[in-house]
Amino acid sequence: MLTVTLGPLTMALNHLLLLAALGIASVVGWWVARRGGESPESALFNLFLVGVVCARIGFVVAYWPMYKDEPLQVIDIRDGGFLFWSGLVGMVLAAGWQGWRQPGLRRPLGWALFSGALFWALASLGGHLYSKGTELPELTLRDASDQPVALHSYRGKPLVINIWATWCPPCRREMPVLQQAQGEYPQVTFLFVNQGETPENVSTFLATTGLSLTHVLFDGTGLLAQRVGSMALPTTLFYDADGRLVGSHLGELSRASLRHGLESFDRAPAPGPAVQGK
Repeated sequence: MLTVTLGPLTMALNHLLLLAALGIASVVGWWVARRGGESPESALFNLFLVGVVCARIGFVVAYWPMYKDEPLQVIDIRDGGFLFWSGLVGMVLAAGWQGWRQPGLRRPLGWALFSGALFWALASLGGHLYSKGTELPELTLRDASDQPVALHSYRGKPLVINIWATWCPPCRREMPVLQQAQGEYPQVTFLFVNQGETPENVSTFLATTGLSLTHVLFDGTGLLAQRVGSMALPTTLFYDADGRLVGSHLGELSRASLRHGLESFDRAPAPGPAVQGK
């Protein structure tokens, strides 16, 4: 499951876990402060902001060659470009400075950060173990000629599946990035699975925007999105050559965030040696 739907709101599961961790930290910090010390609620919120800013700075620095020609993209966080480790380092340093300046915060803030981090780590680990290695769904979709195409026919090389629709603004904005990637990463198959639209609609969209996509399939009922557990558009999934899920990205892609997602293939474990029959 990649998203959680709360009424009309669809939220990425990892974002929900982060907010839940912040809530738990606030409650624990408030409870500890009742027994002595200062309430850490405002400090926790400030640390959260510091972590977000540092995570973004770390990502931009890591992928600076893809931002330097369009520096305004640095502040466009819609691409979801954040590095966990740089955010964590920023939070730890800021928490140490806050505790040094305000001794009354040390105990409540320490317990708050410990409880929030413990919840987030355990929940994220559970989600990671559940989703990693998930197999490519056994589905048959349709191509522009209304011919059946099995998703499993794309096994054999790394596969990026983009779930999209022409009426989705973030989908439209990221299409040039994905089209360019088709030529830059020939070792990877890019598959575009349209949700609920006709081939005529999509052909008109591609013609009017000047886009050329090599692999386009049609999912009239949205079954693929249901199988992978994402009700958000766009959703991009990264499968290794054996059809195992190694990464995902919810929302708009930039060149940098796409490159970050493609690095999932480098981190994926290599397949074991084939066993020769006797």
